[in-house]
Amino acid sequence: MAKTEVILIHNIVGLGAESDQVKVASGYARNYLIPQHLAIPLTGANKRRIEALRQRRAEREAHEFNTMSELSKSISKLIAVIAVKTGEDGKMFGAVTSGTIADQLKTQFDITLDKRKIHLELPIKALGDHEVELRLHPDVVTTMKVRVESNAPKPTATEIAAKEAEAREAAGKVTEKRGRRPEARVVEAKPAEEKPVRAAKAKKAE
Repeated sequence: MAKTEVILIHNIVGLGAESDQVKVASGYARNYLIPQHLAIPLTGANKRRIEALRQRRAEREAHEFNTMSELSKSISKLIAVIAVKTGEDGKMFGAVTSGTIADQLKTQFDITLDKRKIHLELPIKALGDHEVELRLHPDVVTTMKVRVESNAPKPTATEIAAKEAEAREAAGKVTEKRGRRPEARVVEAKPAEEKPVRAAKAKKAE
């Protein structure tokens, strides 16, 4: 595949930033980068623009650093609450991903954040509070709290009291059964049958 060199005039994730000279497929440069004003051909005239592009890049990176530093201070104090479906045993259906957290940041706090800046080693699959790392900038890393809750209706105080009463009653019945001793069976002794006296000893021989 034919390659060509271009000078980037905008930051392109995975490729480079302003003033970088990169080699790309000729078709990619011709059909996308150059028409979208993301790059310019590497020519003698265009090389003279590199210094100006470097200055613009430095200004952009400084602005991004300041913006993300300020965001890290405010976002670290936030708690994003995410409601999930759970079964009767309290276990979650599915999981909370970086995309889920990014959506909730936008919905709850009107913060737009690329989900790739939200670092999860594994999706969250348990209820409760979780510390999530945010890589906002190469030099700005912070954390925020994500609270995962069940969206099932919470039982009322009356329902909780009724369940506790049922549990105590059931436990009492089990204890009563285990503590009861078997009743001793009383067997009435039958009087011994009188043995018949031999006729030979009762009567004299005739």
